[in-house]
Amino acid sequence: MEIQPRTINVVDTRVPGSKSLSHRYLVAAALSQGSCVVENCLISEDTLLTIGALQQMGIQIEIKGDRIQVHGKKGRFSSCTEPIFLGNSGTSLRFVCALAVLGEGSYTITGTKRMQERPIQDLLDSLTTLQVPARSLNGNGCPPVQVQGGRTRGGKTELNCSKSSQYLSAMLLVAPCTRDGIDIHVTQGPVSKPYIDLTRHVMQQFGVQLDPVGYTRFNIAGDQAYRPGTYHVEPDCSQAGYFWAAAAITGGAVKVKDTRLDMRQGDIGIVKLLESMGCRVVEERDGVRVAGGSLSAIEVDMSDMPDMVPTMAMVAAFARGKTRMKNIAHLKIKESDRITVMVRELNRMGIDASATADEMVVEGGQPHGANIETYNDHRIAMSFAIAGLRVPGIDITNPDCVQKSFPNFWEVLNML
Repeated sequence: MEIQPRTINVVDTRVPGSKSLSHRYLVAAALSQGSCVVENCLISEDTLLTIGALQQMGIQIEIKGDRIQVHGKKGRFSSCTEPIFLGNSGTSLRFVCALAVLGEGSYTITGTKRMQERPIQDLLDSLTTLQVPARSLNGNGCPPVQVQGGRTRGGKTELNCSKSSQYLSAMLLVAPCTRDGIDIHVTQGPVSKPYIDLTRHVMQQFGVQLDPVGYTRFNIAGDQAYRPGTYHVEPDCSQAGYFWAAAAITGGAVKVKDTRLDMRQGDIGIVKLLESMGCRVVEERDGVRVAGGSLSAIEVDMSDMPDMVPTMAMVAAFARGKTRMKNIAHLKIKESDRITVMVRELNRMGIDASATADEMVVEGGQPHGANIETYNDHRIAMSFAIAGLRVPGIDITNPDCVQKSFPNFWEVLNML
């Protein structure tokens, strides 16, 4: 798909509900002791995989547009004779691996070829410490995995979260439904701390009590109940970031409706980064507006906003100087190796970009048109699409990969 450059003046737009929050609300609702409604839920490839897995595990779910009704069974799940397939949705797989301990019998959980290269051993080790049989079937620490259900009593466990915060979120979500609760000691990390905050927020909304000590110790009492109710998903800041970035590189102004500067998603922090690069940020009554300006390079720690690295790398390509993004090693195990992929495709556009294991440097310049390989990664596709608003000849391969998180992205983009 070739993107057509255009002039952006002052535009208002909308993005769907947060993918991260949608996953968490769906899981919490399935763990509840009654009927829940999740409003403004993202309906995309990833969230539909989570919904499908929950249904396969015996949870009744009704989808009416972006309004999802979930009939929880108070932390009980049915047995599954067939493997649970979760595509390349890392969140779905990590959450379902933990949910399986509350089920009956043995669960086999798998995904695409790329998913079978993404590590999960640290989560399996933590479950094993709790006397839950959990193993990588190929013995390589990656899916497919097998987890034995039976409602673990809980207890004390250690968890390495240096690769993903989702291991911790998964354990936190199931802990209240164990008999004795779980005392989690985080030995490394966690990376992406705002996602842990999101998980805690959702659990507290559902009436669950937690007792954290910073980000290193979490003591969650057992035999708690998730409270039924109606819950609303706020707009996705990761997706909003593409449109604020569009304003940055075109010099236009874009407001994303219903966003706020105090949103709980860590990715709202991108507006502060854009502001530090030379953009103007205004919180209006009905959304946050970003207006482009003369862009200058920055140096920034991206450990709390990993999904924003491709977006920031694209903005950096149009800024004066070298932008340095640090603490990004965990991007190598995303839907693609995003560090390698971003450097390769930026180079293809004539931009000087390089990386180490934990850092990316992008020197702004004069990007030119190129055929962009997406590696079936939605965030690569959407980030480079934004460059096409200014640079002629940007052609995105496999544009349908955006179905993973933002099915109508191209429609929204074309409205700018």
